[in-house]
Amino acid sequence: MIANKNITGTGHVWARRVSQQWGAATVSWGEKVADTAQKWNVLPLLMGFLLGRALILEELSPFVVPYLMVMYYLRRDCVIISAAALILGAFTQTIPLGLQAAVSVALSLFVCKWSERFRRKDFSRTPLLVFVTVFVSHLLFAAITNQVTTYKLVMVAVEGVLSFVLTLIFIQSLSIVHLAKPYEPLKNEEVVSLVILLASLMTGTVDWIIEGVSMEHVLTRYLLLLFAFTGGGTIGAAVGVVTGLILSLANVSALLQINLLAFSGLLAGLLKEAGKAGVSAGLLIGTAILAIYGGAEDTLYLSLAESGLAILLFVLTPAAVWKKVARFIPGTPENLQSHQEYMRRVRDVTAGKIQQFSELFTQLSKSFAQTSDGEEREEKADVFLSRVTSFTCQKCWKKEQCWEKETQATYQGMRWLTEKLYETGTLAGVTPPRDWERKCVKVEKVLTVMEQEFDREQSFEQLKRQVRESRKLVADQLSGVSRVMSDFAREIQREGMELTLQEKQVSQALEGLGLSVRRVEIHNLEEGKVDIEISQPTCYGRDECAKIVAPMLTEILGENIVVRERHCEPQKDGTCRMCLASAKAFDIDIGVAGAAKDGKLLSGDSFRTMDLGNGKMALAISDGMGNGERAFLESQSALDMLQQLLRSGIDEKLSIKTVNSVLALRSTDEMFATVDLALIDLQTAHARFVKIGSTPSFIKRGDDVITVTASNLPAGILEEIEVDVVSRTMKPGDLLIMMSDGIYEAPRHIENRQAWMKRLISELQTDDPQEVADLLLERVIRQHSGSIVDDMTVLVARLDRFVPQWSAIQVHGMPKLERPRVVS
Repeated sequence: MIANKNITGTGHVWARRVSQQWGAATVSWGEKVADTAQKWNVLPLLMGFLLGRALILEELSPFVVPYLMVMYYLRRDCVIISAAALILGAFTQTIPLGLQAAVSVALSLFVCKWSERFRRKDFSRTPLLVFVTVFVSHLLFAAITNQVTTYKLVMVAVEGVLSFVLTLIFIQSLSIVHLAKPYEPLKNEEVVSLVILLASLMTGTVDWIIEGVSMEHVLTRYLLLLFAFTGGGTIGAAVGVVTGLILSLANVSALLQINLLAFSGLLAGLLKEAGKAGVSAGLLIGTAILAIYGGAEDTLYLSLAESGLAILLFVLTPAAVWKKVARFIPGTPENLQSHQEYMRRVRDVTAGKIQQFSELFTQLSKSFAQTSDGEEREEKADVFLSRVTSFTCQKCWKKEQCWEKETQATYQGMRWLTEKLYETGTLAGVTPPRDWERKCVKVEKVLTVMEQEFDREQSFEQLKRQVRESRKLVADQLSGVSRVMSDFAREIQREGMELTLQEKQVSQALEGLGLSVRRVEIHNLEEGKVDIEISQPTCYGRDECAKIVAPMLTEILGENIVVRERHCEPQKDGTCRMCLASAKAFDIDIGVAGAAKDGKLLSGDSFRTMDLGNGKMALAISDGMGNGERAFLESQSALDMLQQLLRSGIDEKLSIKTVNSVLALRSTDEMFATVDLALIDLQTAHARFVKIGSTPSFIKRGDDVITVTASNLPAGILEEIEVDVVSRTMKPGDLLIMMSDGIYEAPRHIENRQAWMKRLISELQTDDPQEVADLLLERVIRQHSGSIVDDMTVLVARLDRFVPQWSAIQVHGMPKLERPRVVS
């Protein structure tokens, strides 16, 4: 038994290895054949030969001139080969047809050369030139051969009109063959034009019969199999009708081929899901049914033989051929894949450009952040002394005595005075060294100049310090912009995925519950980031989206889904469009209470609750300096800027620094505001607190009260502040209480306000956020006998686990939705 298992396993490995080697050999062989054909221009040569032989109504040859003139504009390098192939193909039909083709080719080349004088590289005049060339060349040949009759003139005119129409078709179809981009799906008219070109090529094989088997029928059915396998029933039926119509024009006795090819193409396309075997079976069944139905039992054998040869060619066709055809047909997986590859390249290029800008901002940030460390104290002291001596010693009559004969002693005395000046900031009350004072004749002037130069140097140093702070601010802001752009570049590079299977599963599940769904679009299926859009007929207020659709998606996705937004328009088009998304793991209930100083209408305190859109909620309170309208505008401005910065993706520390810098620089007045910010992640319950001059916050967890404090000056006082971020992990049921200084500092007679506030919060018997806010505000106002001594604001938030309003609906027989493994 073990030996058999080993043999079997070895056999499987060998078979898989042989299969891989055969697949690689097939691809390599196909690539070599394609390279050889392209090198020797086999395709233009073969197409020219067949189109030169092709006839309509057994006497008209309208294909030569349109093909040659269109190729002249598309593939100038293949014109001579194409012309020779056209003439050769015409001669294999009849000698007069070959001579007529030679005249038409010569006149066409002359017209093409003549048209270059107008320097027009488009096809706007080509159909008209083809019509004139065909009419003149065929009429000229008729005159040479002495065949000018009324019937001949009519047929030449008909041939010119056909050539005019074929030119329009060849412009589209030959452009597809030689110039088409693989990521661009073909339009319906382009598919028909391509089929007409291929059917025209098939007419060149009329009367090619081997042992009673018509090569025309074999090749047309092979073409039918190829398109039905790649495009399905619609494309298969269309190819069958068009091909049969063109062949019936070439051979009037082949009218039955229209019915046969159309029905066989439809049947083969419908059996596409069964692979090559299903498509082949569809062709055989269609061929046999129509042959028997048409009463042609005597030709049934030949028809089946022709279909068999077509199937053999189809089976032997390398996968690269039909995959290349499928890339141009709309709706096929190959076309969608090629389009996704193109979009991926576009996204990569766009993301690369944005990443370059991000690196540019990073480099600019580093450049602004680079500041010199300044001169060493020794060097600064020497520079300072050189400036002092230039105003004093350089103009003194004892300069040579002091600085040439007693250089060391003079320098030591001056250096001692400089160090004292840097230590104390003044020379008032400082006694100079006795030896230096005895030798110097301008002691008072030297001391005065030293103090003046010191004051000037201090002013200059302050300016340099302000410039360094401004440069640091710009560097931080550029760095923040760089991070935002880098994150944006990564978002752009995320792969858009085809979720057709999941969309069908959702539709089937909804229809199984009795709902009529018009459209399901899944934009994202990542866990925690689900985004689904559904359209259905309006429910007239029955709230089906929240009661049925969201619970059903919750069941098959395995996570809570909620209705993010909906648009019901029963009076317009009767459609209800809903957007469903992942629910957060936690939910927040918020309560706010506030009062203005002395009971006025306008408070200097402002608060803001912000949904940042990435699973985070921001709560903020700002207290402007003073009271009234000016303080209100100051606090509102600080929160507006903070909200925009946070929503743009800049982190909280840089956002607070930017707000502080704007408040400090925009006015020379003393205008500042406190900022109390809390960022709560609704997936993990992790909270980050940033406090700029604000009062402590409190977290009430059962009977315990946790204090969150930080020590920073209010925004706008200093041009550069250090932002401290305090992190806490909250739990379900926790109450977060944030307040302005009007609440916290209200009891004037109490020294330990923090302990008093903790006791006040712990005594609360309710966990409703609005009740807590109202009770705290009432207790504080009672401390002052009902008077409101300052602007007061309290913001309370309770964190709870999210509980869906409706329970999940179990869908029997519906498997869980399979999420894509690779998203980006």
